[in-house]
Amino acid sequence: MDRGYPGDSAVRFVSDHHRLPEEERFILQRIIVPADRALARMAKSLRRQDLRDRVVFVDGYNTIITAHSLLAGYPVYLCDDGFLRDTRAFFRSGSALQSAASALSEILDLLVSARPSRVQVLFDQQISRSGELAGEARRMMAARALPGEAGCARDVDHLLKVCGSIVASSDGNVIDQAVAAIDLPGEIARGHCIRPLLI
Repeated sequence: MDRGYPGDSAVRFVSDHHRLPEEERFILQRIIVPADRALARMAKSLRRQDLRDRVVFVDGYNTIITAHSLLAGYPVYLCDDGFLRDTRAFFRSGSALQSAASALSEILDLLVSARPSRVQVLFDQQISRSGELAGEARRMMAARALPGEAGCARDVDHLLKVCGSIVASSDGNVIDQAVAAIDLPGEIARGHCIRPLLI
């Protein structure tokens, strides 16, 4: 990839050569980032203490899925750009609302400690039960006196890209367009002394 080969082609070529199974191919697609793009993302990466008195937009499902995987002991990988990513499609069916709420609680507790001026949590409207999860997020935020709002939208990625504020997401396309980004699951991992997997 650093030599200019398209990402999908590079992963397919290497995977075919080494006869990797489908799961390992998917892991490579998630974690490998060209060096120049990885460095650019690292330059935008913030830590918990950088959020004080600033506005933060949270990619709801993106952060919750990774945080849940991390806390539940599922594989989470430290990628080339320094962000944590998992390989699960955990909430696709909308059947894991309780687990989602547990991971959301960890995320909101971390944000309370960071003391941002405002938090906007966005959930993909097209995923089942997103409205319920957004309502739970609003209730949790109110209970913690965390200023902000939680809601659903059809174009979450676009809203994150153009918000002009810090985004909490590990979506590479979102990070590339954002002014600054934070890896909330990464902050949770540091707080709990959980070591992600390295390839």
